[in-house]
Amino acid sequence: MTASSVRTAALDCAYIERGPADGTPVILVHGFPDDARTWDAVASALAADGLRTLAPFVRGFGPTRLLPGAPRTGEIAALARDVLAFADALGLDRFHIVGHDWGARAGYAVAALAPERLITLTALAVAYGTNVGSQRLDVLQLRGYWYQWYFATPRGEAALREARTDFCRDLWRTWSPNWRFDEAEYAATAASFENPDFVDVVLHSYRARWGFAPSDPAYAADRARLEAVPPLSVPTITLMGNDDGATLPASLTGTERLFSGPYIQRIVAGSGHFLQREVSAAVIAAVRGALKAAS
Repeated sequence: MTASSVRTAALDCAYIERGPADGTPVILVHGFPDDARTWDAVASALAADGLRTLAPFVRGFGPTRLLPGAPRTGEIAALARDVLAFADALGLDRFHIVGHDWGARAGYAVAALAPERLITLTALAVAYGTNVGSQRLDVLQLRGYWYQWYFATPRGEAALREARTDFCRDLWRTWSPNWRFDEAEYAATAASFENPDFVDVVLHSYRARWGFAPSDPAYAADRARLEAVPPLSVPTITLMGNDDGATLPASLTGTERLFSGPYIQRIVAGSGHFLQREVSAAVIAAVRGALKAAS
């Protein structure tokens, strides 16, 4: 395992690298509230297969730093452009993406904006087409997303800013209700929430998504493309835990129509939101299957 950093136009981006330098690249993108270490088990297995795994800390998390003058936006379009800029900085032409939560949304966005760059996409814990302001949510999903509405309020901002460790620990517990994670595991990850831009990026991500804050005009064209939910041609597999307390498995219903290329969706028994941590073997098997089919 190698911890490194690379400079892009917006970020000094820290990342964890495993596997041979000449291996086929797999970019593993974490979500909220998590960090690049969420991929330890998955990345180690893929690296043992001879793949080059690259797990960046996304903007606002861990040792990654937004450069002076870069807006503290959390829009998914910004995360997608970060992934592409990260790949460019490392000289990667084509690559696989494995993404969880925000990382899965970023992966879908890369597949929509630059499909020629992607070999396959493995998306965990969110369905495609569920990151647009026009999305209609049933009552159960509205309840699951309570924290997103709370973040639109001054009290929600204060809770995240002043008690982020406790707040996010409770999200882990409720999003994966049957997972008994180790406190040391959580504490190691929560250290990444002390990034100076963490709160601003998280708040903007959810506030901009639902129209409570202005979007960054730099991503206007990308945002318009993503809001249209274009069909994805990149071979994709989506995995969701059957006990996910954040984004409910029912959100997968009907999404197969949004793919023009090969698409598989699976609901994984015995898992909540953090599949890569809870049932890493199932995720590893799915990624290996996707890569084999694409070879």
